[in-house]
Amino acid sequence: MVKKVKNNREFELPDFKNTKIAFAAKSDAQLKKAARLFGTMNKKWLVDLSAPLGLTAMKWKLPFVKWIAKATIFDQFVGGTTLLKTTPVINKLYESNVLTILDYGAEGRDSEKGYNQSMNEFIRAIEFAATNESTPIVVVKISSLTRHGLLESIQNGESLNKETRGEYRSLLKRIDSICHVSSEQGVSVFFDAEESWIQNTIDHLVLLMMRRYNRERVVVYNTYQMYRHDRLQFLIDNFSYAEEHNFMLGAKLVRGAYMDKERNRAIEMGYNSPIQVDKAATDDGYNMALRFCLDNYEKIAVCNATHNQESCLLMTELMQEKNIPQDHPHLLFCQLYGMSDHLTYNLAHAGFLAAKYVPYGLVEDVFPYLVRRAQENTAVVGDMSREFGLVKKELDRRKLE
Repeated sequence: MVKKVKNNREFELPDFKNTKIAFAAKSDAQLKKAARLFGTMNKKWLVDLSAPLGLTAMKWKLPFVKWIAKATIFDQFVGGTTLLKTTPVINKLYESNVLTILDYGAEGRDSEKGYNQSMNEFIRAIEFAATNESTPIVVVKISSLTRHGLLESIQNGESLNKETRGEYRSLLKRIDSICHVSSEQGVSVFFDAEESWIQNTIDHLVLLMMRRYNRERVVVYNTYQMYRHDRLQFLIDNFSYAEEHNFMLGAKLVRGAYMDKERNRAIEMGYNSPIQVDKAATDDGYNMALRFCLDNYEKIAVCNATHNQESCLLMTELMQEKNIPQDHPHLLFCQLYGMSDHLTYNLAHAGFLAAKYVPYGLVEDVFPYLVRRAQENTAVVGDMSREFGLVKKELDRRKLE
């Protein structure tokens, strides 16, 4: 459940073509820098070539790579290296009524000490968020709290020995500690979706936490990747389970982030791909899930986490049709920091609850996230072209003022 933002307007639909509102917080210099970056990222061949080279160079700790990353993609997509250094970004967003969802971007932990460090960082973020009305939610990635192999073993139904049972108990304690602190501090938690071969385990753990903590308000959200053909029914089943056990459902809807990886693994291992047959099917599934959540908005808190303009417009129209207040705490829009400002800022300007997903962490820690972000965005036809076009449109508009 999200804290309300002050809103005294009559209901109005956002104008997503308004680049003046979308980029009001950006200087000419910032827009020109973004245009150069999006223009480069629009060249898929260049991203495909440079991504593995960058990861290797960062692994070898070559200093120039860290400097280049900091000066380009880091500043565009990451709030800062620490929570404190992210504060100026958070405050700047909130000046435009845009909320922040904190995402600790470090990945690749591989020890109990590392997993506990991740847990402690998530809890620090929650405690930080509790003191800032602009930061209602913190993101948690379960694979940063335990071994990927343990999650896969559990999903495959493998018997756990004494050592792995201990690992599983430690994982449960970490997840429960995070949710307990969130509940006590008045903050909510998004649990990220991950690969299908560990997602069943994640779903089980998150549903367990929802049942425990979502009694009075929505503390815990699961993430539903709607590019999977089974997720709409899974969402409906989860809601039925929540009603049966008297708790509220938290649902963050996304299209998905592992499409190529999922399809390639399905081919290699000879099973049916979990991915929808085409983009149209994904869009249909996503929008049907959105309609389902809006039909049950008093018992489902939904985050419409998308860069798709049609899905954002659909939710605003459904809210208007159902006479739901724009700032209802169960209804949130969210886009990634550094992208789709035409959606986030125009939604916030019209009075809706809109947020940016703001990652933070050391350059070397968040670099894998940044590489994946670049690869995912260039893989989606039109994403970088759209961003480049919007920035250029605003720069051209300013020249005429």
